[in-house]
Amino acid sequence: MIAKVVRDIPASGIRRFFDILATMKDVISLGVGEPDFPTPWQIREEAIYSIEKGWTTYTSNAGLIELREKIAETLCYKHNLLYNPLSEILITQGVSQGIDLALRAILNPGDEVLIPEPSYVSYKPCTLLAGGKPVAIPTLYEDRFKIRPKAISDAISDKTKAIILCYPNNPTGVSYTKDELLGLADLCKKNNLIVISDEIYEHLSYEQPHIPFASLETEKTIYLSGFSKGYAMTGWRVGYAAAKSDIISAMCKIQQYTILCPPTISQRAAISALSSNSWNEMKEEYEKRRNLMVSGLNSIGLECLLPDGAIFAFPSVKSSCLSSSEFAERLLFSEKVAVVPGDAFGECGEGFVRTCFAVKEDKIEESLIRIKRFLTKL
Repeated sequence: MIAKVVRDIPASGIRRFFDILATMKDVISLGVGEPDFPTPWQIREEAIYSIEKGWTTYTSNAGLIELREKIAETLCYKHNLLYNPLSEILITQGVSQGIDLALRAILNPGDEVLIPEPSYVSYKPCTLLAGGKPVAIPTLYEDRFKIRPKAISDAISDKTKAIILCYPNNPTGVSYTKDELLGLADLCKKNNLIVISDEIYEHLSYEQPHIPFASLETEKTIYLSGFSKGYAMTGWRVGYAAAKSDIISAMCKIQQYTILCPPTISQRAAISALSSNSWNEMKEEYEKRRNLMVSGLNSIGLECLLPDGAIFAFPSVKSSCLSSSEFAERLLFSEKVAVVPGDAFGECGEGFVRTCFAVKEDKIEESLIRIKRFLTKL
């Protein structure tokens, strides 16, 4: 009864561990990629006000025009990006839906999509569900998990249609300088690639200001961002896509037959979010936690690069002589610390685990004590 493409897609490597975690008590979870801050009051208050005013009807399939105008204004002010809010911006149910819509809008059966790995777990399944063929491009610890242009060139075939970029990256935290992005943009232009750029962590860039890929290559870039991470609005499910009108029109056509529109209340809350700088305070706190997590992991013998952004560290567990899954599972049952096996993000993630530092400092410190004790037992 089940479609082959669905049957063949593996369950999320992240969810498997959280199904186990849900049955346990007193676990320190470094696994879920979710801010531990509540949504700022200014944003929540706007949602409450919207309910009180009875603003609970459908919106345009493309989303509230007021929100699209505010996004266009923000992108222009922050990045000098010019998008027509009427035809070049689409409100989505988070970036996850934006990925799905973008792939379904551009792919014909058999089109190939380049996916640098380690990568977010949904990219491959969404490509398959859209009828495309995912082509993994491994990145290496020795290169700080950055994409090598030659690796992209070697992977391009006559069926290659697009590439998915994610920076700051989930799970590695890697980001890129302007020169590095210019090199990638030049390569994508020469090979006529559509670039689906997932920049949901753009507000959480610690080492350098974030540079949207669309500011370097606008014509064939689908710029995806949203409110989940920077504004602590994960459960509100609101994001956006910005691209040329033909792509946005195609994505909107799919949306009108599937979800109709994102939740009205969430959209009104997002308008308020764009008038807030609350993300800056959260970013400062995350940076402190990042430094604590990474220095602690290195001090107990788990080699770990300092992430440029996002809320994840990606330490090597090769010194334990365990696979990523074995390490994560034994750590969970032995010391009640939850991390995500690196191979959940692609084969080249084997030998690593993803830890999330969006938890209080005392929990980070306690988790490091437990991990050190676990390593000592080994």
